[in-house]
Amino acid sequence: MVLWSSMGTDTSNVAYFEPGELQGKAGLLSAEAARIVAETNRKIAGMRSLPEAMDFLFVSTGPVCPCDRLSLALLDSDGARLVSHWTRATYEPVVLKTGYQADLQGSSLAEVVNSGRLRVIRDLALYLKEHPDSVSTSLLIQEGIRSSMTCPLRVDDRIVGVLFRSSKEPDAFRDAHLAIHSMVAERLSQAVEKTRQIEELNAANTAYREMLAFVSHELKNPLANILLNAEILARGHTGPLGKEQQERVQVILKQGGHLGELIRDYLDLAQLDGMTGLRKVGRLAFEKDVLDPAIGAVEARLAEQGMRLQKNLPSAALEIEGDASLLRIVLTNLLGNAVQYGRKGGTILVGASVERDRLRVAVRNEGAGFRPEDRPGLFLKFSRLPTPEFRSIKGTGVGLYSCWRIINMHGGRIDAESKYGEWAEFRFEIPVRQDLRKDR
Repeated sequence: MVLWSSMGTDTSNVAYFEPGELQGKAGLLSAEAARIVAETNRKIAGMRSLPEAMDFLFVSTGPVCPCDRLSLALLDSDGARLVSHWTRATYEPVVLKTGYQADLQGSSLAEVVNSGRLRVIRDLALYLKEHPDSVSTSLLIQEGIRSSMTCPLRVDDRIVGVLFRSSKEPDAFRDAHLAIHSMVAERLSQAVEKTRQIEELNAANTAYREMLAFVSHELKNPLANILLNAEILARGHTGPLGKEQQERVQVILKQGGHLGELIRDYLDLAQLDGMTGLRKVGRLAFEKDVLDPAIGAVEARLAEQGMRLQKNLPSAALEIEGDASLLRIVLTNLLGNAVQYGRKGGTILVGASVERDRLRVAVRNEGAGFRPEDRPGLFLKFSRLPTPEFRSIKGTGVGLYSCWRIINMHGGRIDAESKYGEWAEFRFEIPVRQDLRKDR
């Protein structure tokens, strides 16, 4: 069966082809070749990962297009460098490996990327003699490769990478092969762009978490020393302070305490963003192991605001299973918010009970509360309430999001209710037993 015709009349070792020329060559495909290309493109469009698509492309088009080696390279974020992203060959060893990088400037590939044209090199050995500085060509020659096609991958009007198809035979590619290579590259471009966006997003998220944890840890210890020294001054351990000096020290303590809360929030977030489930599940006494430590964390602020905290707990101890450190984060955040957004001199009510094998907890404070239309944004990352009464209150917008993540990891749910201008209540429930919810 004849699947291709000879390649025109161009006998130069390196040839370039415009997209329009390649579309015209599609008519050279046999019915079988056209069917294989159509089926390949259809399946590539539905595949979830780029490696899966590339593996399928390598196998499916082999019968209709010479291919001892298939490789994919993507442009980096600034468009100045090509990075080998995927490679598969019919032989071993592969010398030009995935991860190989080459600057576009001064490279023959710049013509492919800048013009959007497909390139064919009929004899790599001859090409290397003409371009002795080409490292990639030298490596391919070591693998035994003698000819290659390079097709740009285009998304809209942007070139995002190139698809290489290589053969151990010189002058292996005919006009129909050019059409096949360009047709699959066109569909592959969409998968490449989707995968690239996901990878860039994952890389950005990883860098964000690392930066968040690093900065927070770097700030935590110096701030603790500042607050310790300010507390020493405030208590008069280094000698009595004048009225103005005492006021200044109190400002340092107040602002430092606020900064400490921000750091704590971001440290919690950095910890949670790297988790997919619970890690330290144990049997807990809710009041002793979770609630009381959280109350201790906000006691100073309660006193400062002249607020009173009232517990409403059953006489019998509430025994549950869960991650104590994470649940303390939840209660500390909810109590901290109750103090921060509550009415000075008001009362904070904390209730807890176990009903139908679920722990139910509620934290209510008197104060402005929130409007019904603000409810959907409460538990979103970096979300702040637009309520006019709260515009002057500083915060990170991550505390309630962290609560939602933790309760979700415990297999529970968290919600809030408010009567605007009077009170707000945040409540959550989690299963009493967490044996099967450990992060593996």
